[in-house]
Amino acid sequence: MAYDPSFLGLTVPLPTHPSVELVLLDYEHFSVAQNTDRRLAAVTAVNIDGEQLVDLERGDDWHLDDRLPEEHQAGPDLYARNDLDRGHLVRRRDPVWGDAATAKRANYDSFAYTNAAPQASAFNQSKELWLGVEDYVLEHARATGRRLSVFSGPVFEEDDELYRGVRIPRRFFKIAAWNGEGELACTGYLLDQSAVLRTAVVERPELGPFRTFQLPVADVAELTGLDLGPLPGADRYAPPSALPGEPRWLELDSLARISL
Repeated sequence: MAYDPSFLGLTVPLPTHPSVELVLLDYEHFSVAQNTDRRLAAVTAVNIDGEQLVDLERGDDWHLDDRLPEEHQAGPDLYARNDLDRGHLVRRRDPVWGDAATAKRANYDSFAYTNAAPQASAFNQSKELWLGVEDYVLEHARATGRRLSVFSGPVFEEDDELYRGVRIPRRFFKIAAWNGEGELACTGYLLDQSAVLRTAVVERPELGPFRTFQLPVADVAELTGLDLGPLPGADRYAPPSALPGEPRWLELDSLARISL
């Protein structure tokens, strides 16, 4: 079953883009809306059942989706001989729940190149910030037995650097949504890999810092142009200051600062 908008007991539709035609691809427990011009997903949506999560070996079965022409998806050539990781947009472990056969399909599906985005390995593999946020969200679902729906994707910009026929996004977003006692609740996050991206495609990179933020979900909508439906109105995050000119984004220097 693909992403289910009613999974939380509330209706949370898959985000859309009002001015860009996206190709919808359904997988086990998640869906991908592909921007074929950018050759990457504009947004992914996954349902996570904290009571039924299954631990499976990772594997490494990256594969193109034969429902799309190869030129509409970024494949293995993009990631060869550089320091770019095939970063899962839908976290591999998130859709891996249910009976054994279903969990196995979800695990395999998560390795579709349509679910990958080029990410500098310094943050894709870091347990301190971006990967730490993903782990935090997943473990929260596991510990509470809670159902979550998570939306992830790149922030596309016209001046993203062109590399091997693909414009490499500098920033990525993630929104975690849940049923908060009968009302939709969510929080949003953004990772900026600008500082390390240029070094990720050279032979001997000198990787520097990157930054992870918690930010208003409405700001994610503004940055991406996506129609996020009811999510901005259900945001649980309160910006650090409401004063004009003060920052609305909270830089995360530890997982303890995350608000869920």
